[in-house]
Amino acid sequence: MMRTEALQAPQAVARLLAADEIVYGALAADLQSHEPQALVTVARGSSDHAAHYMGYLTMSRLGRLVTSLPMSLVTLYPARLRCAGLVSLAFSQSGQSPDLVAPARFFAAGGARTVAFVNDADSPLARACQWVLPLHAGAETSVAATKSFIAQLAAGARLVAAWEAQSEVGDTSLREALAALPASLDAATRGDWQAALPVLKEADRLFVVGRGPGLAVALEAALKFKETCGLQAEAFSGAELRHGPMALVDEGYPLLVFAPRGPAQAGLLELARDLRQRGARVLLAAPAGTAGAELPLALTGHEDLDPVAAIQSFYPMVEALARARGRNPDAPRHLAKVTRTH
Repeated sequence: MMRTEALQAPQAVARLLAADEIVYGALAADLQSHEPQALVTVARGSSDHAAHYMGYLTMSRLGRLVTSLPMSLVTLYPARLRCAGLVSLAFSQSGQSPDLVAPARFFAAGGARTVAFVNDADSPLARACQWVLPLHAGAETSVAATKSFIAQLAAGARLVAAWEAQSEVGDTSLREALAALPASLDAATRGDWQAALPVLKEADRLFVVGRGPGLAVALEAALKFKETCGLQAEAFSGAELRHGPMALVDEGYPLLVFAPRGPAQAGLLELARDLRQRGARVLLAAPAGTAGAELPLALTGHEDLDPVAAIQSFYPMVEALARARGRNPDAPRHLAKVTRTH
């Protein structure tokens, strides 16, 4: 199921981009005409990684600061959060978890604008929010989210692009590139990542490295290594890795480095070279033709969308790795499709 659903992501993104044009435009116009005093994301697990990606795009392209909300400030602690001028952006596949629904209701009651990026448009989270942006990913039965995560990335980028096009910047490059994203994702499904399997089949720990908008997919990859492969994986920014975690790297230590196009790429390539000189076993994911790259990254119409294609290529590999390690990626231990936390 995991592999099948991961390969359905290009079609899911095509459906998403073909729908709800009026809603995205109206929400973007509302954000532009009534500038938020603060934006917060509300999410857990894979959805939180998608929220991280949208937050990065919002900060880098629109100059608005975005904070990830610790939900316990609403569900467990009596924090006096000010809701005036706030925009809450909630991300979820199922829209069922109480600690996502409670903040949406709290913020709405306080007068904030609330937005749900959710696959189930009739879920409690969707009903609690003022604006609903359906993912259109279709039913997802595998415990490990794949196509719904990629749809969340695309939906977040689509809202940023719509807002940016209506802003004083007036930049439409991201919006135009999104139109070709399904074709780029289709190409990414054919990327050959088999070189990772012999390196990671017997591994017991792993660092996953990214930076900028690519850090979100490094976080997602580390989670998938844990839940499907039973592999202790930690994700770090390429800069953060040098601030302490580097001390753990010894001969043969495995690392997966995501180095797509963009301002962070040069530093990530330098880091990969440094790690290899220390004896680490670096799996470098970069565009074809990049020196030292073993795992090819497909290109999209915009470098800010390249991380979406990167995770599309990653998913079939990690599914195959789970099976090579004797695990069933469709039935991870101790996990269920819908997680309800408080």
